[in-house]
Amino acid sequence: QLQASGGGLVQAGDSLRLSCAVSGRTSLNYAMGWFRQTPGKEREFVAAITWSGGTTYYADSVKGRSTISRDSAKNTVYLQMNGLQPENTAVYYCAAKMFGIATRTDACNYWGQGTQVTVSS
Repeated sequence: QLQASGGGLVQAGDSLRLSCAVSGRTSLNYAMGWFRQTPGKEREFVAAITWSGGTTYYADSVKGRSTISRDSAKNTVYLQMNGLQPENTAVYYCAAKMFGIATRTDACNYWGQGTQVTVSS
């Protein structure tokens, strides 16, 4: 089970840290990813981290302004987003993938419920 949190309403230039609490069968042996979706558009990849936490991947649109990390002791994956802009407004979802990397929506095995991020100009 994945539980995403940390979204909210912020102003342009602000930062947010999203959290994804992992429980149940979805252990930290899963690769984890963050995706986002806006109305009328497909869900898109944002960032991913391997099960060991040793390798990270980012969409070009967030590279340099976002950091994905995981805390094994807390069974939690984070997405730190800095310098947020209105175009970052979306529902953000965390996802888990049993093998490989979680960079594709059709490859992830489990999904969280999503957390809304709204950035005002």
